[in-house]
Amino acid sequence: MQVLEAGENKYLLLELDPEFIGNIAKQAGFEFRIDDQQRVMALDLSVTDRQTPLLLFDAADPGNLGWFSRCQFYVDGKTGSVLQTPLSLANQRDRSGRTLPQSVRVQIAKELPGSFRMPGRQPITEQVIYAVLFNLLRALLDTGVGVCGGPTVKPLAGRTEQIGPKN
Repeated sequence: MQVLEAGENKYLLLELDPEFIGNIAKQAGFEFRIDDQQRVMALDLSVTDRQTPLLLFDAADPGNLGWFSRCQFYVDGKTGSVLQTPLSLANQRDRSGRTLPQSVRVQIAKELPGSFRMPGRQPITEQVIYAVLFNLLRALLDTGVGVCGGPTVKPLAGRTEQIGPKN
């Protein structure tokens, strides 16, 4: 990790290892493709041998209350940000625009403000990011991740049907 100071601003520049990230995805049970860019690292993740969708559910639906009480990660449905982490999550779609229930895209920000802290005021390091990523991937498979509002990230599991007539 590097620290960049620009005037009064301080930024943390993470030096993430794509091979290590790939091993994390593999250990968690995902097939992956990594796109390592200057400011973000993007992972296209899928589980082809899974019959059920990934456990990404609508946290606002009372029918999903059991999922909501067990999850440890929440995604802002408007922006895709995984709350209190430098991760973002997005749905993957097929060629016709339908959401793929066994696939997601995760982005890891490599540039963070110097004041960024994980929950519990824990300072950020590459090792912390690796642990959070592994826990998020396992949560998508085992315990669930809640989507909070917004039209951008669509739930994949739980009660996902919309109320009202279909057009």
